Amino acid sequence: MNTPLPSKSIIPTTSSPPAARLRAVPPAVGAAKGVAEGVPTAVLPDPQIGDGRHVTAWLTIRVPRKGTPTATSWCACGRDLFASGHTKVHALVEDHTAHRDACPLRATTSEGRAAA
Repeated sequence: MNTPLPSKSIIPTTSSPPAARLRAVPPAVGAAKGVAEGVPTAVLPDPQIGDGRHVTAWLTIRVPRKGTPTATSWCACGRDLFASGHTKVHALVEDHTAHRDACPLRATTSEGRAAA
């Protein structure tokens, strides 16, 4: 009878690979090598608190070359207006300037502005 030949040749190994050696790690004392002195290694909170100012109103005017100008007037009080065309943009700019004095969010800051 014919015996089938194995599809892969298996080579027996006589010795196993050597075990990995552990090397001695020196204790970590002080700063790591390569760290500049005076440079913090941990991420610290941002100490900048700010001066209390924030954006309450924003006017954006776009005038593309050979195109129609557009403007957007936005305020934190809920105002969000858009204008397109020369005359409407000019009217929105004037309205935005007038709104700066009438806005309920800026009523407390207008006294400080007038004093400055």
